[in-house]
Amino acid sequence: MAFTAYDVPPSLLIQHLAEKLEKEFSEYIKMPDWARFCKTGTHRERPPTQKNWWFLRAASILYQVYMRGPIGLNKLRNLYGGRKDRGARPEEKRRAAAKIIRTILQQLEKAGLVEKTPHGRRISPKGQSLLDKLAGEIAKKLNLIPP
Repeated sequence: MAFTAYDVPPSLLIQHLAEKLEKEFSEYIKMPDWARFCKTGTHRERPPTQKNWWFLRAASILYQVYMRGPIGLNKLRNLYGGRKDRGARPEEKRRAAAKIIRTILQQLEKAGLVEKTPHGRRISPKGQSLLDKLAGEIAKKLNLIPP
């Protein structure tokens, strides 16, 4: 029985995918120097505090491209956006920073995990196989595979 990314919990898959991207694709996926100081959107008050946040975001974007693909930058900006606290005024929806998402998509393209189409980016066969293999490993760990 073959498992896909649809069959396992997304949080576990993204965690394992981030570790895999950090180990095996570190020549393509690197956190730029400016990323240590920037917020992930105008709705945030501070930059991320996790050391490997760039790889977690890259894994999450790769997962979203797999699930929703072909998907464009603006749709991803809406997905990763949030509410802006404006004090006494009502909160507003704000989109995420485009530079971070665009840079990660370009890095995933160079790694061969995502490809461009006229309708947005979609998962490549190499990226799909990576996610499906990880899903199979997670399914074994969670004992989802019948004996």
